[in-house]
Amino acid sequence: MAASNRLLDLLGVELPIIQAPMAGATTPQMAVAVSNAGGLGSLPSALYSEAELRAALETVRNGTSKPINVNFFSHENPPEDTARQAAWRRALAPYYVEAGLDPDAPLAAGGRAPFNAAFASVVEDLRPEVVSFHFGLPAPELVDRVKRTGAKVLSSATTVAEALWLEARGVDAVIAMGVEAGGHRGNFLTPNSLVGDMSTQVGTLSLVPRIADSVSVPVIAAGGIADRRGVLAAFALGAEAVQVGTAYLLTPEASVSAVYRQALASAEEATAVTNLFTGRPARGIVNRLMAELGPLSDLPPAFPTAGGAIAPLRKAAEAAGRGDFSPLWAGQAFRLARPMSSAELTRSLAGVA
Repeated sequence: MAASNRLLDLLGVELPIIQAPMAGATTPQMAVAVSNAGGLGSLPSALYSEAELRAALETVRNGTSKPINVNFFSHENPPEDTARQAAWRRALAPYYVEAGLDPDAPLAAGGRAPFNAAFASVVEDLRPEVVSFHFGLPAPELVDRVKRTGAKVLSSATTVAEALWLEARGVDAVIAMGVEAGGHRGNFLTPNSLVGDMSTQVGTLSLVPRIADSVSVPVIAAGGIADRRGVLAAFALGAEAVQVGTAYLLTPEASVSAVYRQALASAEEATAVTNLFTGRPARGIVNRLMAELGPLSDLPPAFPTAGGAIAPLRKAAEAAGRGDFSPLWAGQAFRLARPMSSAELTRSLAGVA
């Protein structure tokens, strides 16, 4: 079963493979390798400042003349909640003491940057062919600025209702994100109130055909896809392309810590959806913090502010060779991934030599 030319023509790519934008793990070199191999390389912006994004995007532009995707989060930063932050620090205090850290030491500001006017200026200046969003869409005037550059707009949906919402607001294609997917859940029409919402999230096998039957724009499947078999299954379900993330973590172009790589290589590990690391549900490999506090908990403050208090614990544990407090984002199919270059993986997923 082959991919539809409709989406390939829309994105200007040869292969129906989109490398998922994974903040902290994706490098400009990975995006370049994927695009040069015929897929769509993606650059995540969530952990970049405007200047850092410009530099990264210029590196990508210097490495490929093929289409590229830049991904943005479209959340709103919450108001300051000192009481919730203090309660979170108290919950983590025993871990600080165990690690020989001061539970009351000042914390560096943490978080992830949402799409704003400054990022829109980067898009206008450097003109990526594709711009994708997570957690819905930003304000209409910001989306209009993106569209006026000629960029195609994608966004993630975890339900049919979200897919219809996105289509009504003019996206060019919908990424159907099954519950198997690694990293942050893309849900945005439902609250992030933990167990209730997460227990009703739909798997890729059910979600993709339901969304494909409900919208007229192309559908991109994401979640639980790590090899050619998953790609073929997605096509059979009505997807016109796939977005793959976790499998790219084993490539040499990935920026992944030693403890992260070790966890990905372990046959004993399982994944779960957790909100402990950022305040928003995301799928990762189960580690000590998830096992002891959650993985889903009412303790963390709102996204994306929970991570500041985790950072010192993460640094100390990783220095000792442990991932006890690290967000080890991974999808359920991570054990299907095999080490190879980003270019090789892209061609393998597409079934070409």
